[in-house]
Amino acid sequence: MVFTPAVAEQRFVLDHVVGVGELGAEPDIVDAVLEGVGQFAEGEWAPLKRVGDVVGAKWSEDGVRMPDGFPQAYRAYVEGGWGTIGVPEAYGGQGLPFAIQTAVLETLGAANMAFALCPTLTVGAVEALQHHGTPEQQRLYLPKLATGEWTGTMNLTEPQAGSDVGALRAKAEPRDDGTWSITGTKIYISFGDHDMADNIVHLVLARTPDAPAGTKGISLFLVPKYRLNEDGTAGAFNDVRVVSIEHKMGLHASPTCVLSFGDHGDCVGELIGPVGGGMRAMFTMMNNARLNVGLQGVQVAEAATQKAVSYALERVQGARNGAQARIVEHPDVRRMLLRMKAQTQAARALVYYAAGMVDRAYKGDAEAKGRLELLTPLAKAHATDIGCEVSSIGIQVHGGMGYVEETGAAQFFRDARITPIYEGTNGIQAADLVGRKLGLDNGGVFARLVEDMRRDAEAEDLKALVETCDTVGRRLATAEADDKLAASYPFLTMLSTAVCGWLMERQLRAAGDDAFGRTKTAVARFYLDQVVPEALGLRAAATQSAAPLYAIEPEAFAA
Repeated sequence: MVFTPAVAEQRFVLDHVVGVGELGAEPDIVDAVLEGVGQFAEGEWAPLKRVGDVVGAKWSEDGVRMPDGFPQAYRAYVEGGWGTIGVPEAYGGQGLPFAIQTAVLETLGAANMAFALCPTLTVGAVEALQHHGTPEQQRLYLPKLATGEWTGTMNLTEPQAGSDVGALRAKAEPRDDGTWSITGTKIYISFGDHDMADNIVHLVLARTPDAPAGTKGISLFLVPKYRLNEDGTAGAFNDVRVVSIEHKMGLHASPTCVLSFGDHGDCVGELIGPVGGGMRAMFTMMNNARLNVGLQGVQVAEAATQKAVSYALERVQGARNGAQARIVEHPDVRRMLLRMKAQTQAARALVYYAAGMVDRAYKGDAEAKGRLELLTPLAKAHATDIGCEVSSIGIQVHGGMGYVEETGAAQFFRDARITPIYEGTNGIQAADLVGRKLGLDNGGVFARLVEDMRRDAEAEDLKALVETCDTVGRRLATAEADDKLAASYPFLTMLSTAVCGWLMERQLRAAGDDAFGRTKTAVARFYLDQVVPEALGLRAAATQSAAPLYAIEPEAFAA
């Protein structure tokens, strides 16, 4: 099956959900970027998806080797300037809105999700250095990271410190020249090593001497794989070794590395921001990454939907009206395909809307900044849940052949399944929503979002869902901690669905009477008529106390 970039859909959402015209992007530039990256992704990256899954990245004593074709396709990405889209012009970028960069990453990831994880991480490294790096660090590193000539990583997790970042043990000892000696082991480092770029810039959380326990004692360090020569080029090896790569369920072309820093006492890092300011600097990168992981849910959902539609249009099975029929003619298959399209479009609208808030916050819009904070856990969690749901439905559309690797349908689900886990599990996103985000501005940020949805909503079920979210949200704001957490996930799903319904209804009103508009109308109506009412059924779970969860002793789960 040939990958088809979703250019018309992306442009429609950028216009009618993001309001990209208000962000300073010229229409002809937007069109050129969307069409250009679509052609590039279709021609260069999509053909490598299968070999990336079957062959995968390979570890060797000399480092990680990518499958044949990947280094060449990555060079084409660099030469095409696709990494520079959202980077400020001062650092060699094109200075286009983050929302346009989001569309570029969506296209690349829908063509080849595992491959696109590499530039996605680099985008986060650029963001962290842009906001917290010194002028010299920015001068030396940002231009190369912007083009993708060098790639970036984020190093938090250690064997004993997963979601509990405060338990990390990596160390940073001061050196006489103002740099730091870094030692420790980090795990689950995506693209922690590869052979596609001249240098890899690791952003590493570590503890300085006498640092307090917990997250307050953590600092952030810039640790390149190769130290820089005086002319800024990659030079001597910096004692950063890839010990192994994980054997994973999916994302086989994305090497997930165990990295060891300073085995020979010769790993040099530079402090980013102040001592003890590591979590603040890292969260700049993580918040960016969480939106982009939500975008991965959109990527895989779009690709899985295209694959399922293609199969349904070709597969002949059963009969209708006395004649053999393609499976697309059967009502249940129609239901699955419409659900796939509706959920994919809803997730795209949610993530793009949040991306637009990034751009508005950059311009100093305080309301956009607060709304972005509220939307981030929704975009990360709900869009990745949708990616898993849609890719699973795609297997079902294929029937028995969906369970056979030959068709490629299973790859989408295997690739998608990590997205609700990394960059903060979806349970952590839900906890963040009820524990912190509902209380932003004394509840004002949440109240203003509800009021915007209440003012615009037309569908009766959507109106009811908005009111339910308001009632439950205000209840949770004052609930006991365990009760908040027990209700957090169903509430996140309810609120996310309400926001998606609000944005889908906005698109419904903007849809024309051409072929695209008629499809958009049918898909949006399906979402409002069938998906939104489902979320109303979550009220019981979102208003239940934590008591039923503790009705048995821990050991009883094993009974």
